[in-house]
Amino acid sequence: MKYRYFLAAILLSHTAPLAAHEIALEGPLIQGGLVIGATEPDALVRFDGRAIRVSADGVFLIGFGRDEKGPLTIEVRHADGGVTTKRLIIEPREYQLQRIDGLPAKMVTPDPEALARIQREGAWITAVRAKDSPEPLFAGGFTWPVRGPISGVYGSQRILNGIPKRPHFGIDVAAPEGSSVSAPADGVVALAETDLYYTGGTVMLDHGHGLTSVYSHMSAVTVRLGQRVSQGDIIGRVGATGRVTGAHLDWRINLFKTRLDPALLVGPMGE
Repeated sequence: MKYRYFLAAILLSHTAPLAAHEIALEGPLIQGGLVIGATEPDALVRFDGRAIRVSADGVFLIGFGRDEKGPLTIEVRHADGGVTTKRLIIEPREYQLQRIDGLPAKMVTPDPEALARIQREGAWITAVRAKDSPEPLFAGGFTWPVRGPISGVYGSQRILNGIPKRPHFGIDVAAPEGSSVSAPADGVVALAETDLYYTGGTVMLDHGHGLTSVYSHMSAVTVRLGQRVSQGDIIGRVGATGRVTGAHLDWRINLFKTRLDPALLVGPMGE
């Protein structure tokens, strides 16, 4: 199945407006998937009982976590008072088991001092993922931030030095240290740190409507907090900082707290 979709072309460039009470959805109804929706302007949208942001053009985002079972419901209350609902069935996935050995013990079982640091840095990341910026910078679509062999995939259950840990929620791309990392979509730099405990050199981008992305383990961070970047702009360099066994980029995407699969936004790297 091919999951690549260009959001602007599909939903923001309609030659004709949506019919009254129509809801358009584009994207995979699958665990880890991101779906962009469109309805008429001024509509109110609720997803799974929660109100979500709708742009001035009637565009909104919904996403499904790694273990989402569904079914889920979208409810749209239109400007004329009418209500449209859609029931979504979410396709399940099977996930890999990945064993990683040879990590420093302190990176698998941190001491109390390290745990305090991890919690402090985690709060910074949580604050970025709570942002609900109004501009739909995601609308131009996504490309791969770096190219190379895939060394880790979304959803895989990880066993680190023989100890079961949380699943991996990103995609790892192995590349030579110093390789350029580019912004896969337009965004605003919401975090730029050179030495986080787990993720080392780390950049987070805010793409609007609660959609954020993170780029980890970089040897260099080349952007600053608050900087606006366009798709293709260099944001850092591949490295082996933080908890790693070799040089690679760990790329992750969230819709608020929901962890999404970046690979579903860009399709196979060879395309």
